[in-house]
Amino acid sequence: MNKTPTCKALAEHFQSEFPTTHSLWLRFGEDVIEVRSNLKALHDSLCGYFKEFLTESQRPQIVVTTHDTSAPDLGLTYAIKDPDPGKSKVKEEYVDLVDGRVVRKRLTGMVFIFGDGHHLAVGPCLENDNQVVNFINNRFIERKLNQGCLLGHAAGVCLNGRGLALAGFSGMGKSTLALHLMSRGTTFVSNDRVMISSGEDGPMMFGVAKQPRINPGTALHNPDLARIVSDEDRVRFMALPADELWNLERKYDGLIDVCYGPGRFVLEAPLHGLVILNWKRDRGAVVVRRVDPGERVDLLAAFMKPTGLFYLPADLAAQADPGVEQYVELLSRCPLFEISGGVDFDVAADACIDFLKGGMIGEEGA
Repeated sequence: MNKTPTCKALAEHFQSEFPTTHSLWLRFGEDVIEVRSNLKALHDSLCGYFKEFLTESQRPQIVVTTHDTSAPDLGLTYAIKDPDPGKSKVKEEYVDLVDGRVVRKRLTGMVFIFGDGHHLAVGPCLENDNQVVNFINNRFIERKLNQGCLLGHAAGVCLNGRGLALAGFSGMGKSTLALHLMSRGTTFVSNDRVMISSGEDGPMMFGVAKQPRINPGTALHNPDLARIVSDEDRVRFMALPADELWNLERKYDGLIDVCYGPGRFVLEAPLHGLVILNWKRDRGAVVVRRVDPGERVDLLAAFMKPTGLFYLPADLAAQADPGVEQYVELLSRCPLFEISGGVDFDVAADACIDFLKGGMIGEEGA
């Protein structure tokens, strides 16, 4: 390979060295993604994870190739990606090519190459299939952002054609609230990222095919999720003080079809409202208030999400993320609610269900 390869050259090299002979097709809303693998075990693992989104063979909008091998050395000089706010460990490094980008995961040695219509995951893919899943989902996110969507840090659910996004400051429990709503009959749209478009008939919300990761406190306090915790762990966790239980780092995979039944996970819904959690434990009664996004830009920090390393704009010269003004303009087209006061997921879920059923909730505030 050349010292400064292109995405095209890298794609040709890895396809020649590790040819992909196994394909699956995924339908994410209106888009089809074909995922090609050189290893059947990896193909089968991805089929299991994305089983609710598998579709028949057809012409895709995106082709992702996964090449399972040892961690590759591309001979590139990488730049370090600064850790996220509040973190100190460097996890990723990258280099921009003339036609795309290469991102390397330091811990696993996985390399992701994308640009000019090429999307490659190279390295010990089967050992790190969660990173391959994230890469596939990031290709869909990039496509929606390049179609004009804004990226939101939120979960999403819908009921009877009405969609609700759920955001919150760190540790506030947006995913927990989404799963409480699932237990009340909603359909899952997304766990941690949503893409919002303006839409001719109002804002639309697009989700990501990522199964929720659930902490023990969430699982133990929701009968639909309790089965994912072993009897041994349940006894141990129930003996912990409440604060310690909710702050445990341990996570469980909460497969939507296993916990709630098939057909309860879609990736597209009209956006009728956005809830931002801004509550704290032991702060009294829950307060639900409708607010003006232009007057409460402080809340939008919980929803706005930087596009990150795995996004390349259609115009490679346009690297800047959207500003708060663009989020205010878009969110002015649907109700924005702040939930403050003390933490009570049942009360919050009641309010959200009332709204999804067409009710008016919350007092007016600024």
